[in-house]
Amino acid sequence: MKEECLICKEPLEYLNEDIEMECVICHKKENSKTRCIKGHYVCSECHTKGIDVLYSLCLNETSKNPLEIINKMMAQPFCHMHGPEHHIMVGMALLTAYKNSGGDIELENALREMMNRGKSVPGGACGFWGACGAGVSSGMFVSIISGSTPLGEKNFGLSHKMTSRSLGAIGEIGGPRCCKRDSYLSILNAIDFVNEHFGISMKKSDIVCEYSHKNNQCIGKRCPFAKVNNKKKVAFICVHNSCRSQIAEALGNYLRKDDFQCYSCGTETKPQINRDAVRIMKELYGIDMEEKQYSKTYDKIPTPDIAISMGCEVGCPYIGREFDDNWGLQDPTGQSDEVFKEIIKQIEEKIMAM
Repeated sequence: MKEECLICKEPLEYLNEDIEMECVICHKKENSKTRCIKGHYVCSECHTKGIDVLYSLCLNETSKNPLEIINKMMAQPFCHMHGPEHHIMVGMALLTAYKNSGGDIELENALREMMNRGKSVPGGACGFWGACGAGVSSGMFVSIISGSTPLGEKNFGLSHKMTSRSLGAIGEIGGPRCCKRDSYLSILNAIDFVNEHFGISMKKSDIVCEYSHKNNQCIGKRCPFAKVNNKKKVAFICVHNSCRSQIAEALGNYLRKDDFQCYSCGTETKPQINRDAVRIMKELYGIDMEEKQYSKTYDKIPTPDIAISMGCEVGCPYIGREFDDNWGLQDPTGQSDEVFKEIIKQIEEKIMAM
């Protein structure tokens, strides 16, 4: 079981109505709906203790990418898998990247305002208010950079539209909540929104979640940031696509299935995969390469993110760009089982190091 309660690590429970609870750390009494199954309650102030480090982090940051910035925040000791700290971090990461991208704000004052506003959104707002604090934080960010107030006109509307866009993206995926996923969704939507309405282009990057092992309620493939949805495509390429490249495809999908989607191809094709390779792969790994694999040319596979040459002496086919690596492997065709097994061992080692 992944840890949830800051005191005993047990799962949290969410009540239907507020009851008076006492924080086990500072002993403050207040109404809340959230505690662990053993009754421990930690107030938002104690839950986010240490968050003030974000001021120096943001003021010394040069990145124009708010996703990079919030990842640095999430790596800080004060940040937990879930919690109201995310209601602050989203806006602070966006303010910092906005300033670094040419946005006209006084960053230190803006960060202080974001901290104060973000702290007012309690944990569990996503389920109890129907408004995730990370999404609201993106609206607060737009409110701050536009100077919105309850009497504003255009800026008032923009702030609401920003919150709406983030919450819409969060709602489309559904629950259970994940503070990491909802923070990333809010920031991605804010990057596009600010470019459209303020003419400031912040940078963005691909996000692959590194927190699923800490989340008891991870939704897996439904999450756009799940590793399974963001695997790099690797092509192993040789001339005939009948032996080494086929072995690499099979071992890649067997040993690194959580990280890569592997393919193989060649300039020419053979009627069948090398019989010795098929036999020995079954013997060593229980893999039947003929179940899903066949000899094919480059135009029959998706465009790869990584292209690896097996090292054919006659030269591997040109695929439209340089190879990322050349493994320089001996062709075991027609040789002994010992030679085959040595080449297979080399391929396994290279795949595990990939």
